[in-house]
Amino acid sequence: MSKVAVVMGSTSDLPVMQDAIDILKGFDIEVDVDIVSAHRTPEKLFDFSKNAHTNGYSVIIAGAGGAAHLPGMVASMSPLPVIGVPVKSSNSIDGWDSVLSILQMPGGVPVATVALNGAKNAGILAAQIIGASDKCVLDKVIFYKEGLKQKVIEGAKSINK
Repeated sequence: MSKVAVVMGSTSDLPVMQDAIDILKGFDIEVDVDIVSAHRTPEKLFDFSKNAHTNGYSVIIAGAGGAAHLPGMVASMSPLPVIGVPVKSSNSIDGWDSVLSILQMPGGVPVATVALNGAKNAGILAAQIIGASDKCVLDKVIFYKEGLKQKVIEGAKSINK
């Protein structure tokens, strides 16, 4: 069974990151959640990042606000795909600092970046990555997307009555 790590810089990021946790659980994907601060717990960051692949993770979702170094630092040390979630925090510049810090990675250190506070999409993307090699998860993603399609069709019907 695939496992996803959802890490964030502080507990204040949890309300945003909860969307990723919820969607992954909805796909029956095991999720481990932790606080790993790039600036306040660098030793923990190094240990987590260097060992994530040997600890059974398939994908890492890292959320951070402000300077938002966590996703990039994790990606610099882990061979796993990292999905960055920029979080609009109290110390951010309307979230743009977080978006650009995660988005503008140097060549060789990719971080898939979702929208500001887009943890739900990070969870879906992690499921799609896992689904590429796990048919059970892929089937759940297909079913989920079919549900999105049906909501739009029903919405269109309701306004055309």
